Amino acid sequence: MAIRAYGALAADKPLQAIDIERRAVGADDVQIAIAYCGVCHSDLHTARSEWAGTLYPCVPGHEIVGHVTAVGPAVTKFKVGDTVGVGCMVGSCLTCEACEEGLEQYCECGLIGTYNGETADAPGHTLGGYSEQIVVKDRFVLKITHDESQLAAVAPLLCAGITTYSPLRHWKVGPGKKVGVVGIGGLGHMGVKIAHAMGAKVVAFTTSESKRQAALDLGADEVVVSRNADEMAKHADSFDFILNTVAASHDLDPFMDLIKRDGAMCLVGVPEHKHPALNVAPMIFSRKTLAGSLIGGIPETQEMLDFCAEHGIVSDIETIKADDINEAYERMLKSDVKYRFVIDAATLAA
Repeated sequence: MAIRAYGALAADKPLQAIDIERRAVGADDVQIAIAYCGVCHSDLHTARSEWAGTLYPCVPGHEIVGHVTAVGPAVTKFKVGDTVGVGCMVGSCLTCEACEEGLEQYCECGLIGTYNGETADAPGHTLGGYSEQIVVKDRFVLKITHDESQLAAVAPLLCAGITTYSPLRHWKVGPGKKVGVVGIGGLGHMGVKIAHAMGAKVVAFTTSESKRQAALDLGADEVVVSRNADEMAKHADSFDFILNTVAASHDLDPFMDLIKRDGAMCLVGVPEHKHPALNVAPMIFSRKTLAGSLIGGIPETQEMLDFCAEHGIVSDIETIKADDINEAYERMLKSDVKYRFVIDAATLAA
């Protein structure tokens, strides 16, 4: 069935309205009328082929919320009318050790991304959420219990929310823990909100004095301007955990110096260029850990959505029309958004 979408036909061309095909609903499929789709920096990287391997036409979007319009005969968890979400994955092998543990994001055969992933459906790769509709295997559909009035602001939880929730949970963030969040953007603002709701003492790190009050408003207990050496020095060897959300290449040593013995810093942003070489001596002498984390598995993503609903957490967003996407990309490059753009899929209608 042909539906309207917004996508790129080449790396050097702007996104435009296009018609795409979605497969018929199979036995274990869920068909979803998309209401809103968040705009992630990964969308821009992929559409413009800044990461190798982009397949065209490219329809980005992996922060999807909407309503079920049809289900296959084998589907038992969802029914027509349910409010649901789809995140960064729509498939995996389901049989490897990672998949069997509910860690599909680390599938040993490779996850199938919501866009630009290999598929038998035309055109041979997945097409994402900048569209009116999507058909997804039920295993990769999430239940949403937030109020309908919050649905647009829920969309970014499907990427930004789980990307920050997963490492915070893995490193057992909670009461009595001192936690840093580096970067106050699409990911970082969610990290501050979630860590605060988990009961930790939250310190936000920003390069800009102008973001100090905004970070406090998000739930940070304290804000440190990372370019201020005196402010940084006050926190030496004191953090249990630091969540670093910055996707640009930067010096990691000043943040590693803030972690106490047996503490950890986790990176969730992939830089275009490598970070400068790390001084490993402080890590060796204080048993510090530098780690990374990729989104979350389906069970944990559902847990995150339920946690956020229980604590009233949504993303801070700016809703846009589909034909505003190219301007939104340019603004995103300038960090001119607080903190996530979300496409109103109703504006896709021809």
